Amino acid sequence: MLQEIISYINTLDPALIYLVLFSFSFAENIFPPSPSDLVVVFGATLISHTPVGFIPVLAVTTVGSTIGFISMYYIGEYLGDKLLRKGRLKFIKKESLEKADAWFHKYGYKIILINRFIPGTRSVVSFFSGVHGLKKIETFAFACLSSLVWNFILILLGIFLGNNIDLIDSYLKTYSNVILIITVVAVIFFLVRYLLKKKKN
Repeated sequence: MLQEIISYINTLDPALIYLVLFSFSFAENIFPPSPSDLVVVFGATLISHTPVGFIPVLAVTTVGSTIGFISMYYIGEYLGDKLLRKGRLKFIKKESLEKADAWFHKYGYKIILINRFIPGTRSVVSFFSGVHGLKKIETFAFACLSSLVWNFILILLGIFLGNNIDLIDSYLKTYSNVILIITVVAVIFFLVRYLLKKKKN
């Protein structure tokens, strides 16, 4: 199954693959449910089987993630003054915002450095780093470094999976067969149970 998918992708222009990887890496900062990590891992499996290269994949995913982070930073910076600090969002109290300011200024850069390793919070961290006005150069540098390290790990995982694609494919086929057997047995069981119950009534 995976072999067929990779064979098909191998016919595509590598530039299109890089564009997809960039887009998902960027989008996860704007739309947190985006499955970018999974896409990066799958994209990295292609390195062993297609013209897609390690350095380009690492570059486009890191640049995409960093630009996405920067975009949310500026959105947070803009909305922080327009909405949050003017009290237009009634459910966020001024005292809470001030406490968050102090906390973010104390630990903000450390949070940014590890933010890529905490899925689901990335857009929140980038947004509030802008709200709390963290220094841009340090913030963007740490965001880039965090993305670089995280994507490097994902790509290594993808390469490992790509080098063992036949083994993984066999496991998936076995898994599919087992699920099929369980499903058939369950259907037969409930069908027989239904017929016996109907006959009894």
